[in-house]
Amino acid sequence: QVQLVESGGGLVQPGGSLRLSCAASGSIFRTHVMAWYRQAPGKQRELVATITSAGTTNYADSVKGRSTVSRDNAKLTVYLHINSLKPEDTAVYYCNARAPFTNYWGQGTQVTVSS
Repeated sequence: QVQLVESGGGLVQPGGSLRLSCAASGSIFRTHVMAWYRQAPGKQRELVATITSAGTTNYADSVKGRSTVSRDNAKLTVYLHINSLKPEDTAVYYCNARAPFTNYWGQGTQVTVSS
C-alpha cells in the first residue's frame, strides 16, 4: 500500500523557518517525482517544489531563493525547508508522488505563519 506521511508543520513566526518531512513507501520513492504542494484557505492548490529521483529540483517563484527541497534515499524521505517565512506561506502543505500513470497524495500538514 502506497503511503505518504507528512510531518513538521505548526505555528511559526514571520521570518522564521521550518522543515517539512514526507515519508514515502519504498515502492514509489525511487520511481516517482516527489513534490510539495500547498493550499491556502480559499485558494487553489499550488506547486511549491519538485525533486526527481536523480535529485533535480524546481521551485515556484513564490519560494525560490528561500526554500530547499531534498531527499534522503536511505530513509525514503523528502524534505522541504523554507526560510524567511511570510504570513502568505500559511497553508496546508501536501506531499505528492507522481509518475506517468500514478499520482499519490499525503494527508497534508498545516503551516501557520503568524506573530
